[in-house]
This record gives sequence, structure tokens and C-alpha cells, in this order.
Amino acid sequence: MNMTLCQAPLAPYACIPDRSRGRLFDEPSAVGRSPFQRDRDRIIHAAAFRRLSSKTQVFVYHEGDSYRTRLSHSLEVSQIARSIARELHLNEDLAEALALAHDLGHPPFGHAGEDVLKRCMAPFGGFDHNAQSLKVVTRLERHYADFDGLNLSWETLEGLVKHNGPIVGEVPGYIVDFDAEFPLNLGEYSSLEAQAAAVADDIAYNNHDIADGLRAGLFGLDEIRSLPLVGQKLTEVESLYPGLSGPRLIHETIRRMINAMVSDVVVHARANLAAFQVDDIAAVRQAGRALVEFSPTMRDTDRALKDFLFPNMYRHHKVMRAIIKARRVVDNLFGLLLSEPRLLPADWRRRCGGPGTLDTAQAVCDYVAGMTDRFALDEHARLFDPKVNP
Repeated sequence: MNMTLCQAPLAPYACIPDRSRGRLFDEPSAVGRSPFQRDRDRIIHAAAFRRLSSKTQVFVYHEGDSYRTRLSHSLEVSQIARSIARELHLNEDLAEALALAHDLGHPPFGHAGEDVLKRCMAPFGGFDHNAQSLKVVTRLERHYADFDGLNLSWETLEGLVKHNGPIVGEVPGYIVDFDAEFPLNLGEYSSLEAQAAAVADDIAYNNHDIADGLRAGLFGLDEIRSLPLVGQKLTEVESLYPGLSGPRLIHETIRRMINAMVSDVVVHARANLAAFQVDDIAAVRQAGRALVEFSPTMRDTDRALKDFLFPNMYRHHKVMRAIIKARRVVDNLFGLLLSEPRLLPADWRRRCGGPGTLDTAQAVCDYVAGMTDRFALDEHARLFDPKVNP
């Protein structure tokens, strides 16, 4: 066996499976699988995970089969998170589980759908996709005989809630309620595995949004040559492969950008761990800052990419047309179902109070947030188009 392909022993500051803080509902250990492998497998088998295949990353699902969805994005984040975790001798299975679960709470139509639900739910406690992800894995998935949700390990739930840092200030209500039942130490930083998943998310969506934007013709190569890292890697590929063009040129450039960002994170994380003298997981949580992160130079590059993508992709007129239509769909669905909960499927009606009540708003929000783009469009047609059979 080629031992270089095997993961090295975990670092003392990694999450050690045998030291997991357990699950909300006690279960016997699984033969042949660590707690974090078991979490990953439960996430992959969840209905909410399957629905990510028809939830928007940027483009609505029917605009083309080659564009990223929430599912393909989550898989790409997972691959990057595992790469970072392996280099830092962290627990790859936990990093993978967190990457696969991080978008489970996103509603249909990406941030457009989220913005509408935030506005609609403002009188009823608000909407937060991070809190919704926690709700999905602790309540809304209903397949197991002994409990609601997936009964994930403490470390996975903690990382899911805090992968972007401690939760302080105005904490979403569902996180407050769950934390009271199963404390997640909201004021501390999360594990290095969760931090790896968070920075992997940034690496994935920046690079792949550039690839999708080029493919969609929202901008061209000449418009991105001046961007840091992009221009350098594009020139490098053109020098190595004269005459290369189209999808091959884009792919070769993007893969080099991802590799550069991953390498930067690994090198900078090692320096942080040494500087903060981190020697166990407690030191990670009490460091007062993220340790797995971009270097200052790469952070500037990341910001430059975001600053370019916002006006040139996320606010491109073609994308905005889809966003406006998507907002109207979600707004119409929420408003009608809130006032007419009898239109909901039977199992969802049982969770409601009367029209316009808090219980009904929460049930409608969970129902709409769980929709795929396709189902939301079909349901909107059934409810609002007289020509479509209900």
C-alpha cells in the first residue's frame, strides 16, 4: 500500500472521534464508522440534501444543466474542505459532514428567496438560513423511529451553527431554543474542521461563480484579467498552452486558482497555530479568532473577486430578471399559504394554527424554505394559474 495516500494521525487540536461529546439522543456506536462518518452518511441520505440538486446557486435550475446548484456547490466545498483538513491533520470526516450540511437551510432561488422569507417572517421572529439548517437536521427531517431530525453529534451541530464564528448579539430564536436543550457554547469559536469548511465555501463559490459567469457570457476573459490571482493564473495557462481557449482555458485557470487559495490557507493556518501555540481543541475554541483562514494578501484577493462578481454577476440584468421573478414567486406562496393554511398538505396543516398566526407562519416558512426551485414554480402555477390543475 502507498502509505502517502493514507491520512496521517490526527493533530492534538483536531476533533478526535473517540472524544465526541455525543448526541442529544443517546445511541449505540456504529460498528466500523466513527461518529462523524455516521453524521456525514445521515446528511447524504437526508431528503433536504437530495433537494439541493434543484436549488439555485446563482442560476435558476432550468437555465442550464452545467451551472452550479446547491448540491454541486456543497460537493465542491466538501472536496476543498477535505483537502485543507488533510494537510492540517484535522478530522476529514467532520470537515466533510459540515461542508455537505452547510446549505441545507437555504430556501429556493438562493439569496432572492432568503431575502423574501426574512421580510415575510419579520413579524414572526425572522428567518436565518443558518438557523434553518440547524432546524432541518434537528427537527424537520423525520425519518427515524426514535427521534426527529438526524441526531447528529455535538461537534457537527456546533460546527454547523458556528462555522462563520461565534454567535453573539441577536441570536435567531431556534438557535436559542436548541442551545438551551443541548448547549453549543455559542460564544466560542468552532473547531478547526468547521473553520476549514467555512473558508472552503468561500474558495468554491468565488472560483466557480467566475467559471459560471464566463460560461453564461455575463463577462469575458478580458474583463477579469486585471483581477488579482485571476490574471496571473490566466497568463500562466496561456503561456503553458498556447492557443488554448474556451472551456479548457477556463477550467485550467480556475483549478490553479483553487489550488493557490488552498495552499495559502494551509500555510497561513500553520503559522497561526504556531503563533497562538495551539496544542488542543480547547485552545482552538478560546483563541478569540479564526485560525484557518486566508493570509492578508489572499484576503484582499478574495475581496477583489467578490467586489467584481457583485455588479458583474449577481446584479447583472439577466440575473436580476430571474431574481425579481423568484422573489415574486416566494412572496406569493408565503402570503397565500399564511392566509389560507388549508391549502397546505395534510401533514403541514397539522402544524398550523389559524390564518396569520405565529404557528402557521413558522409552518409555512419551513414548507416554503424546503422547496426546490422546480417545486416552487410548479406550486405557484397550481395555486395562481387558473389553467393549471391544482
